[in-house]
Amino acid sequence: MAINNSNRDMDKPVPARIQPMLRRPVPQAASSQMMLTPKDIMSILRRHLWLIIILTFIGFIGGGTTWFLLRRYAPKYTASTYIRVLPPVETDPMKIGSPIVAKDIQYGRRVYIASLLKEQSMLMDLLGRDAIQATDWYKSFGSDTNRGQRMREALEDLKNNMGASASRDAEFVVVSMTCGSPDESAGIVNEMVDLFINSQRDTTVSGVRGKLVELEKRRTSLERELDLAERALKEVRDSTGITDLEEKQFQNTITLRLNKLDQDQQELLLEVTSLQSDIVILEERTRGPIPIQVENEVERDPTMMMLTQQMFAAKTALAQGQTKYGENHRIVRELKERIDDLQQRRDIRRQDIGEQTRRAQLEYAQDQLKSMQEKLDRAESQRKEAQLQKQRFDLAKVEYDKRLEIRDQLREQVNGLKDLIEQRRIQAEDPEAPKVISVGKAPKPLEMSSPKWKLYFPGGTMLGFASAIGLAFLFELLNDLLRTPRDVVRYVKIPLLGVIPNASEGHELEGINPTHIVRSAPYSIVSEAYRQLQINLRLSQRNDGEAKVLFITSCGGGEGKTSLAVNLATLLADGGERVLLVDANFWRPAMHKEFSENRDNLADKSPKSTFGLSNLLSGQAAAEKVIRPSGIDNLDIIDAGPTPSNPTELLASGNMSGLIEKSRQQYDRIIIDGAPILLVGGAKVLAGCSDGTILVFNADMTRRGAALRAVRELRELNVSVLGCVLLGVRVLKGGYFQEQFRSFQKYQQPLLAG
Repeated sequence: MAINNSNRDMDKPVPARIQPMLRRPVPQAASSQMMLTPKDIMSILRRHLWLIIILTFIGFIGGGTTWFLLRRYAPKYTASTYIRVLPPVETDPMKIGSPIVAKDIQYGRRVYIASLLKEQSMLMDLLGRDAIQATDWYKSFGSDTNRGQRMREALEDLKNNMGASASRDAEFVVVSMTCGSPDESAGIVNEMVDLFINSQRDTTVSGVRGKLVELEKRRTSLERELDLAERALKEVRDSTGITDLEEKQFQNTITLRLNKLDQDQQELLLEVTSLQSDIVILEERTRGPIPIQVENEVERDPTMMMLTQQMFAAKTALAQGQTKYGENHRIVRELKERIDDLQQRRDIRRQDIGEQTRRAQLEYAQDQLKSMQEKLDRAESQRKEAQLQKQRFDLAKVEYDKRLEIRDQLREQVNGLKDLIEQRRIQAEDPEAPKVISVGKAPKPLEMSSPKWKLYFPGGTMLGFASAIGLAFLFELLNDLLRTPRDVVRYVKIPLLGVIPNASEGHELEGINPTHIVRSAPYSIVSEAYRQLQINLRLSQRNDGEAKVLFITSCGGGEGKTSLAVNLATLLADGGERVLLVDANFWRPAMHKEFSENRDNLADKSPKSTFGLSNLLSGQAAAEKVIRPSGIDNLDIIDAGPTPSNPTELLASGNMSGLIEKSRQQYDRIIIDGAPILLVGGAKVLAGCSDGTILVFNADMTRRGAALRAVRELRELNVSVLGCVLLGVRVLKGGYFQEQFRSFQKYQQPLLAG
């Protein structure tokens, strides 16, 4: 019965349990950003152990051979001697001892001397000597006819083999020469030392003599300037009439008198300021109440004292009268009137005396201020006169001091030049003037300096070892296959559901079809790996619910997706689930071949059907016509059928969606074996129709870039990627899978023996 679901949309809503998996972000870390762990490095070294051993041995042999040939045909001898370098300071021959110079400065001087020895001009002078041109070393660079070429080659050899190095702590420069003859190497070094020391001595002596000439000219010029300075001092004394300008007194009389007048003026200013303040205070007192100071003066007035006594006597009598007669008695009233009268008289007297006292104090202060102001004016006049005298003296003194300072400086310079001229004359005759001294002749070297077996044997070995290590890592880096589970986790970064070993790793799997390995070799490690895949797939969907429709695809053809689909379907069927295995790979169908024998062994002996999925999708047959038993309990198959002309359009039709929806009701699990996702567009259609997609990576074929592109394209389609399976993994030296393979074989021995 044909299924007509052409009006159904192939892009059905994605179940809620699958949606969280669709929104997982695409990993942004590229494989180039990954770093090798110590375990990875050790694994690489173990896998290429023989390469490392062979190249290391070749390097050892090569180093030894090179040492033997060089020792026999091109030996080298190195002769050396020392040049003592004195501190780079000019010592005073008139003094005992030498100044202390910093170590860095002395070392810099030695470095400079070493660089002079290696200068091209110095080397050219050395090559021009007759003793050097007579050596076999010099003659080996060509014939006399081509002198220029010989000089260039000899100069180049000197640059490479003539050494000059400065000692860091000692005051020596080591001069060395390496060539094929021990006698000539010592002779060339001695010639270089003699040439350098003589050139330095000539340069130093000529430089000192040139400086002597310049110093004599400078001294003559300074002596003339000194005579002019002495005349200028005499002119200042004559023009001012002051003869004691050069005396170094602490202070002269003009300065002392001016200082005394300044002090007197300051004291008078202080007194005037004080009187002005007092006058302001006294003026304020005349306008306000009588202050306490004036009140004391008022109380000492005789009249006030008499009135006070009378008032006291009246108050005493009043107190007695109040006690004796009472408040209203006539005597008491008279006493009160008496007291009021005395109080009024006291107030009038106090006011008169207070006014008189304040006016008198104010007038006295004003008179004192006037007197002090007159004294201040006289002092200011005297101070100005003294200041004018001081200014005239200071001007003369300044002018004289300037000329005196010039005279003293010229005199000091003349005396210094005389001492320096004497030093230069002694230095010109000093044997240590060049600051370089030969320690002795270079001895003839007794041993070869090159080649040395301690260098060539270890060097060749290390070179071979380093080359082997480099090649090992180069081979590993150039190999971009997903060979191990670690590669999948590191580079692709999607869930790894299972790892299926390569069937060639077990001798018990020889001659067995990998597609039916679960049924043909149930106790093999490959079958156990498929069982672990089944368990991992079920556990990974424990929280979100199982995906009934599984789409199996790969990056390219021949990577083993059909083997994975058949073995996984077989395990699920053996577990009691009803499984439908659909061959949707119209471009390279395989199910009709893998289950052809089972079709002949069916119990019902029904006629062979030539219908398949293509007939169903094109409406030529119903589902019952294309579904056939596989010969395995609970497992049915739909073959691909005849190859259609429009496979992608058929897969995208509603009939495919209808088939999946109807099969959901009849089967516990539907497994679709599709085409490679990167090669055929129809694979993406099937990924959209399924509940989850499983990517198959082959350890011998799948490359990292293809795997990353396949994952990216599936996620861009917003489909659920349940994970991946790494198929055909081989045992690598130093890898985890090798240990697991051995452990499994050991663990299975009792079962296989039973």
